[in-house]
Amino acid sequence: MVKGVIITQRLILEPITLQVVEAVFAGDRAALEDVVRAKVPDSWPSRALVERAFSASLERIRSDPDTRLWGDRLLVTREGERRIIGSVVFHGQPSDGVVEVGYGVEDSWQSKGLASEATRAQVEWALIQDGVTKVRATTPPWHTASIRVLERAGLDRVGEEDHEALGQVIVFERCR
Repeated sequence: MVKGVIITQRLILEPITLQVVEAVFAGDRAALEDVVRAKVPDSWPSRALVERAFSASLERIRSDPDTRLWGDRLLVTREGERRIIGSVVFHGQPSDGVVEVGYGVEDSWQSKGLASEATRAQVEWALIQDGVTKVRATTPPWHTASIRVLERAGLDRVGEEDHEALGQVIVFERCR
């Protein structure tokens, strides 16, 4: 099963659909809140946010949403008002058994362990999917909060590499 809700201790991880992406690209807050049945952050919707998070244009996502949105999920609070606080995405389906994970949590919800909780759940989910042998992530060496998230999510530091946009990054992986 590729799509589905994942429940963690404090979060509901709900699949990101093409309908969600289209509402964000359109800048239609009311449609987005209707689709996700939750309050969205003040910084949403934003076309730049989606393009940065998904590393893809709307046209590319529309052309093959199952491939591009593979396993991507919104982080929704379990207690109190349903509120989206971030996302964990995989930059597409596995390629040669590898998927790359990325995440983001709204500023006011950071430093609470939620990114680690959600990322760990997503990594564990990915590693039981057909065709996945390894989950990978990269982060700049100066981004100590991101390094902590990846370590707490169970990924191991395996080296460094050059990234065209970020320069030198640390590579983290977790194998099946």
